Amino acid sequence: MRSATTPLDLLVPGPEHLPLDPAERRLAELYAASPGDGPSVRANFVSTVDGGAWGPDHRSGSIGDDADWRVFRVLRAAADVVLVGAGTARHEGYTALDRPRDLPGADRPLELALVTRSGRVPQQLADGDRPPLVLTGEAGAATARRMVPADRVVAVASAHDPDEVDLRAGLAALAERGLPGVLCEGGPTLLAAMLADDLVDELCVTTSPCLVGPGPSRIVAASPAGAPGEEPRPAGIPASPPTPARLAHLLHAPGSGTLLARWLLR
Repeated sequence: MRSATTPLDLLVPGPEHLPLDPAERRLAELYAASPGDGPSVRANFVSTVDGGAWGPDHRSGSIGDDADWRVFRVLRAAADVVLVGAGTARHEGYTALDRPRDLPGADRPLELALVTRSGRVPQQLADGDRPPLVLTGEAGAATARRMVPADRVVAVASAHDPDEVDLRAGLAALAERGLPGVLCEGGPTLLAAMLADDLVDELCVTTSPCLVGPGPSRIVAASPAGAPGEEPRPAGIPASPPTPARLAHLLHAPGSGTLLARWLLR
């Protein structure tokens, strides 16, 4: 297990210095989920200064650092389920998830849920001992049931297109399974769809102190061509009016300059 070595400074509403703490007690307080009924969706992404969502290897991990890792672990420890697009899970090499063992709540299971229109599940997950939950439409459900146990398939078809995934219904289905705390980790196309449907309660963004130039998409990408590993969608996701966001806090890693912001969208 990787260990954290980067201290953090809280700039907003600080200032406050957050020394290294194996249990991450103060970070857990800062990222405590807002109370409420029903599903709660938090998205966590990393971006370069010039807006790139991944580095030269087309993976988000290549632009993250130790400061980002600290927050990443705290967010996973607080979630009930991690939600990702199947293409992102395939491209980033997702396997069955475990909570950080040295953080509170490590004894609780952490579920992985895939969003996939086609129903195809990455082989490394389909063959694992703990297959993911699969959120898909009617046609995708038939494919998914051939890859994972039927009770892991959540068929939530859109009323407008039975082969499309109704994300709102998918979140409700997860909550009914006792998984209301959702952590969305990507990719950019899924985040765009979630934002377009007004399903994201807060957005955590790490700004990595580097530039990658043209090529990588933003963390929100309407075009499937701009997001490696994302499955094609039959139509582009339309641009939406600007969504107001309120800054809950801003962390700064003094050694690297990395910034970590928690934005509340509700």
